[in-house]
Amino acid sequence: MFVVFCMATLFNPAVSLLSLMILCFFGLKEYFSMMKTRKADRRLFLWSYLAIPLQFYWIYIGWYGMFIVFIPVYVFLFLPLPRLIGKGTSGFLRSVSSTQWGLMLMVFGLSHLAYYQFATPEYGANLVLFLVVLTQINDVVHYLISIYLGKRKVVPSANPSITWEGFIGAAFITTIISYFIYSYLTPLDLTFGILSGVLISLSGFFGSLTISVLKRDLLIGDNEKLNTLKKSYLTRVDSLTYTSPVFFHVIRYFFDFM
Repeated sequence: MFVVFCMATLFNPAVSLLSLMILCFFGLKEYFSMMKTRKADRRLFLWSYLAIPLQFYWIYIGWYGMFIVFIPVYVFLFLPLPRLIGKGTSGFLRSVSSTQWGLMLMVFGLSHLAYYQFATPEYGANLVLFLVVLTQINDVVHYLISIYLGKRKVVPSANPSITWEGFIGAAFITTIISYFIYSYLTPLDLTFGILSGVLISLSGFFGSLTISVLKRDLLIGDNEKLNTLKKSYLTRVDSLTYTSPVFFHVIRYFFDFM
């Protein structure tokens, strides 16, 4: 993760694009490994992997309109075709909907990290660094407070490490740190410098919570694989699948430099 984000922020946009595309691939691959699959799903997964270079190609050529609708609209509409062609009816809805969820989180959500440098070459790398630093700080603080001080668990059946005390403490500390570093890494004003910390903390919380519940649902009865995935790509990027698109679109809406 450290190497990937160094490449995504320290080098030119093409290197950033490639490194983040690799991250999306491994994230999606790990997501698929959690699903209970059958032979009819193989073609479905192949089409999903092919969507990754296409999604990043739209970023490379700066076609924002296609980038923003390709996976939510076109992939959503045509993704069932491999299943229909294969005449696989058993488990059709679960496999197609689960695959679309994976594409939305691991590819569409994370691909926003690559678009920052193309949307604003001047500030893009620093915005990515700002986002990643705050997201990771929020995750670490949330975890530590939940472990040592947390009492009220949000969803104990999915993730006992997520507590309301951790959420409140992480939101406060992330906002404070955002206040101190926003002027060095972003062109944001004071108001948005502070609000960015709140926004990233809140969206990161929902990202972690969603991925936790999703993993438990997909891995019901497979405790061995569930324990293995606690140190997985998904655990590292769960918050970023939410913070990346949310922060991107809020900044793009309110500021002209995006």
